[in-house]
Amino acid sequence: MYHRILVALENGPADEALLPHVAELARLCGAELLLVHVADGWVARNFDRLKLAESEEMRADREYLEKTTAELRAQGLQVTAQLAAGDPPAEILKAAETAGCDLIAMTTHGHRLLKDLVLGSTIDPVRHRASMPVLLVRAPRK
Repeated sequence: MYHRILVALENGPADEALLPHVAELARLCGAELLLVHVADGWVARNFDRLKLAESEEMRADREYLEKTTAELRAQGLQVTAQLAAGDPPAEILKAAETAGCDLIAMTTHGHRLLKDLVLGSTIDPVRHRASMPVLLVRAPRK
């Protein structure tokens, strides 16, 4: 059914809800996983344009991806990882299209309106513009 699943990671507690779901789905389907984290701080958003050095945030994100990739490979899964930089929805969609993914998996926090305006929402632009299915897993409430 699915051959390549993009897993949008936040580098936070919400990933703990998402990763078991996608690991099991990948096992059942024999799918590859593409882990993507989008660094979106000032340095990350201007990294290429201004030819900047990686920020501490970007280095920490890269280490997190490497650690998570190793853990999933140890479970026998085929996994690659990509650290993107910039606008999260745009980068997730670009990575999914470029890699030929047939599913995007991400977490939802369940905020609405005011919290989305303050905290931002990655899900809405992804689910409205994605050409493939989007799997949403509810993150635990804080």
